[in-house]
Amino acid sequence: MSTGKVVLALDGMGGDNAPEVVVNGADIARERYPAASFLLFGDPARLKPLVDRRKGLAQALEIVPAEDVVSADDKPSFALRRRRQSSMWLAVDAAAQGRADTVISAGNTGALLAISMVAMRMLDGAHRPALASFLPTSRGETVMLDLGANLECDAGNLAEFAVMGSVFAQVLLGLSEPTVGLLNVGSEELKGHEELRQAAVWLRREGSPVSFHGFVEGNDIGAGKVDVVVTDGFTGNVALKTIEGTAKLYTSFVRDAFRTSTFAKIGYLFASGAWVKLSKRVDPRRRNGGVFLGLNGVCVKSHGGADALGFAYAMGVAIDMVRYEYRSKLVEGLAKLHQVSSGPEEAPVLQVSGGVE
Repeated sequence: MSTGKVVLALDGMGGDNAPEVVVNGADIARERYPAASFLLFGDPARLKPLVDRRKGLAQALEIVPAEDVVSADDKPSFALRRRRQSSMWLAVDAAAQGRADTVISAGNTGALLAISMVAMRMLDGAHRPALASFLPTSRGETVMLDLGANLECDAGNLAEFAVMGSVFAQVLLGLSEPTVGLLNVGSEELKGHEELRQAAVWLRREGSPVSFHGFVEGNDIGAGKVDVVVTDGFTGNVALKTIEGTAKLYTSFVRDAFRTSTFAKIGYLFASGAWVKLSKRVDPRRRNGGVFLGLNGVCVKSHGGADALGFAYAMGVAIDMVRYEYRSKLVEGLAKLHQVSSGPEEAPVLQVSGGVE
């Protein structure tokens, strides 16, 4: 583990509530990580008054002028061509050129991915980046990827994502041998399309760099059956939004139930301590910070609507990725995977019965 100073490049103008959230988040992170310093990219006229309100923040932070902003509506191709002087572009470039150890933005996800792929390029052995984050489960937390960076994936992509997620879980969750599962329509070897089954063949081979559990289903995610759930970006994003929507739905059901009568309201007061514990456990701010894995650099995407505490948590994820040397561990894992996958081919088990049970 590296214990030296960590420099964070911040997109000061990205996100729904920028720049206030970015500056306030940096102040929270500064107190939690005294060895951290910040390069804050954006409009100095808007940023400096906010920084000056936070006692001591200016000593740990440098404002870097950026004359442009990537908007939420910008297409990735437009951001690549026309937003070269934006706060997002300059922040990513600072991390790519080594002036910062990592970059964090709450701005346009597609633009951030496109700019990062061009500026940072891919890590040795990685062919596509994957967006990874944490989900709460009955056993603690589970890493899930890809959450939307790649709508279609082949077997090689899925196998690489498995290694990325495994190393990510080792670094962020402190697990020595995290278990990895491929999301499928069933746990049987016969289920799923050919790409899934071929990826499973490689991950099961002797010498595989991951502890492969096998196939998992959607209901296994919340149960925490594995530490890492791997899927393509289309399925992962749909699953994530479904989980988030269901959580909001049940929260509204509970609130409505406690408003039905005076006795229900009194019951809520008696149970207030338990509800506080529950709210902390499922608080999305504590899991804010999706990471584009596979890049030759550390790029963290904060939720666009995150508050200052949520943005600070995203910065914490970035700092841990740097301190625990994620990139070097991933290069080693990908090299082992490619050795395994380049061996004699084994035909994946043919699917003789399809469909969802």
